[in-house]
Amino acid sequence: MVKDAYRFAIPPLAIGVICIFVGWKWPAGILIFLGLFVFCFFRDPQRTIPTGPGVVVSPADGRVVAIVEEPLDSAPGHRISIFLSIWNVHVQRAPVAGRIERVVYRPGKFLGAFRAAASTQNEQNVIYIHSPQGTMVFKQIAGAIARRVLCWKHPGEDVSIGERVGLIRFGSRVDVWLPAEAEILVKCGQNIAGGSSVIAKWNLTA
Repeated sequence: MVKDAYRFAIPPLAIGVICIFVGWKWPAGILIFLGLFVFCFFRDPQRTIPTGPGVVVSPADGRVVAIVEEPLDSAPGHRISIFLSIWNVHVQRAPVAGRIERVVYRPGKFLGAFRAAASTQNEQNVIYIHSPQGTMVFKQIAGAIARRVLCWKHPGEDVSIGERVGLIRFGSRVDVWLPAEAEILVKCGQNIAGGSSVIAKWNLTA
């Protein structure tokens, strides 16, 4: 469980209990349901992290909504976009092992995270990881409901593959950029799990 859960869940649960004592059953039920939902939203399950040369794991739970060719700083590559509904786990994990180079916060809009424009126009954190293969980039993107992107890591910190690196609150999107030589192993419409689903192979000899 992410510790933020207690801050958001305990107040409605406490008020719900008070409502029960004064006989307000409907408000009590709604508030208790809301508190329990918040605990569910902030769950943080353990994952079995795959190993092997060149393995790239998903940084997020959700559904693959786009796989497109997209350059990054003039370097050819691919972008994989993952949509997170309110029912998905919202903790993000490092797709590869390496060192955090940069974390760039970009203010922006709060378009629906399922829209393609969200990748460039919405508020986001852009996280650069220097790995043995090269630089890996992924984004935590806010959505219409999600209004906060949180990165728990700082430049200069080392991360292992599948390690927890951040959180987006309440529905969102995560984009991953891979160089052209990486082999994409997922398809649009596929449901994947953060830290345990292999989304690509990026071989050391590529």
